[in-house]
Amino acid sequence: MSKRKLYTIDTISELHKISGLPKPEHPQISLVDYSLVEYQIEESEISWVQNLYFMGFKRDLQGKLHYGQSQYDFDEGLMCFIAPRQLVKMIISKSETQPSGYLLAFHPDFIWNTSLAKTIHNYKFFGYDVNEALFLSEKEEQVLLGLFKGIEQEYQSGIDAFTQNIIISQIEVVLNYCERFYQRQFITRKKSSHQILDKFETTLEKLF
Repeated sequence: MSKRKLYTIDTISELHKISGLPKPEHPQISLVDYSLVEYQIEESEISWVQNLYFMGFKRDLQGKLHYGQSQYDFDEGLMCFIAPRQLVKMIISKSETQPSGYLLAFHPDFIWNTSLAKTIHNYKFFGYDVNEALFLSEKEEQVLLGLFKGIEQEYQSGIDAFTQNIIISQIEVVLNYCERFYQRQFITRKKSSHQILDKFETTLEKLF
């Protein structure tokens, strides 16, 4: 029985190479357009470890994503978050539907010795304990897309002494919005669970 290859993605350049994309415009951060991705692999099931932060905003994902020991609920949700040095497995399903959306990837060195480096671990959705994708309303989606495109525009405009600080500030805004949207999602889930329990109790009372 042959062993499946474990890929490693240590740099933004390696991410672009495995995705069939041109060389990145910035060595430590990139906004990848999923509609342009052509993975340079033949396997239907791949595993990788990346030394990058991933913030994926994807539609029409064909396949299942496993992060840690559980399956990431990405059937209807739009966003997922993966921290560096984590094992990820993807089972790819072939489809005529071309995925769309964006992946914001950045190297830990990009935020080294900044306020974000100290606080990014506080965002629990980067960990294994949150294994459901972030659902977004149309307005929330437009807010995050605008921020993503703003980050892209900044590093495409040329790198100077202000570029890093401006992009890090924009990433912090994205993360804070995502924290708000996740809290809203969990509250909605909790209410939904309570409603199911209430209906169950009402049914039992009628039966007895």
